[in-house]
Amino acid sequence: MDPASDPFIEARRKDGVLPCNFQGETLPMILRHEEVRKAARDWKTYSSDAPFRVPIPSEEDVRTMRQLPVETDPPDHTDYRRIVEPFFQRAKDPQMMAQVEALIDGMLLEAMRHESIEVVREFALPIQSRAMTYLLNVPESEADLWIGWGIHVFRDGGSKGMSLEAYLHQQLDRGAAQPGGDFFSALAHATFRGRPLTREEMMGFGNLTFAGGRDTVIHTLSSVLAYLAGHPEALEFLRQDPSRVVHATEEFFRVVTPLTHIGRVCPVETQVEGMTVPAGGRVSLCWASANQDEAVFENPSEVRLDRKPNPHIAFGFGAHLCLGAAHARLLVRTLLQKCIDRVGQITVLSAQERVEREQAYQRVMGYESLVVRIAPR
Repeated sequence: MDPASDPFIEARRKDGVLPCNFQGETLPMILRHEEVRKAARDWKTYSSDAPFRVPIPSEEDVRTMRQLPVETDPPDHTDYRRIVEPFFQRAKDPQMMAQVEALIDGMLLEAMRHESIEVVREFALPIQSRAMTYLLNVPESEADLWIGWGIHVFRDGGSKGMSLEAYLHQQLDRGAAQPGGDFFSALAHATFRGRPLTREEMMGFGNLTFAGGRDTVIHTLSSVLAYLAGHPEALEFLRQDPSRVVHATEEFFRVVTPLTHIGRVCPVETQVEGMTVPAGGRVSLCWASANQDEAVFENPSEVRLDRKPNPHIAFGFGAHLCLGAAHARLLVRTLLQKCIDRVGQITVLSAQERVEREQAYQRVMGYESLVVRIAPR
């Protein structure tokens, strides 16, 4: 992980916007922290009520339903979000926190028994999938299937999107017939403004839950271990004062920013930093650039594990603040805590960076493969 990697620095300083072509559509990427936050709050000008078009690239080719609640605007978004929020808040529950601690502790101990481990698929992916079972209150054995879907449900080869849809239908049928305390049962019996959810709405919630925070968490966990390998002094710094783990967690999310940006649609013709966006056209809210804005972050290319304040927007901003933020924070925080307790040294044996390549920029986003040796204290 190269914290100095900031492909947006020149455009951010000069114009505050970067035109970039995505799927034949030229979008203005809004780059400055203040302007990105302003746009994220202004849902009337920059709307999320656009099925398939909120992610960049858009996803018409990989799913068949609107993702909920992310592809809606207030007040619909507020009411939809309320349906599933209790499950995502489970990440703050002491019982789930204990489960995650045991999971990551066990994964580290197992990794240290081997000469090497491939972090992305053998460590981060299982942690993400197994921790998700705790969040959704389903048997941990379900993770065995989810791990097989790979790093990204839609774009990690094959037709995983269709496999996910079939799985969701199966689980929603079970939840309707034999309700329990799990996520799928809750969706099967939920109501929206006094009426039952439609099956398409249930599928929209389920689709986002499995696609939305998967690769982002995996690449963040992998990047944390890569950084600790390259900066062994960081572990000692955290050991000296374990309370620093909280600030370090936020700094890793700022530096990694595993989702470069998100799309919004302009309902009417809109001027964006001198660029004209036609009615129905999109803009990009570039979280990654905003989190490197030197107007907000002193020496943003430096990883400062005790940085504060740290008003990063890696989880978005405004009404659409990421539902899974508490869950992601719990995983990274726990990984750091267990590394302090258990790990003496991490050595990178081989690394293949994952690079997002677009017409106007290239950005390192985690690893395709990261093989390390983890030595105990």
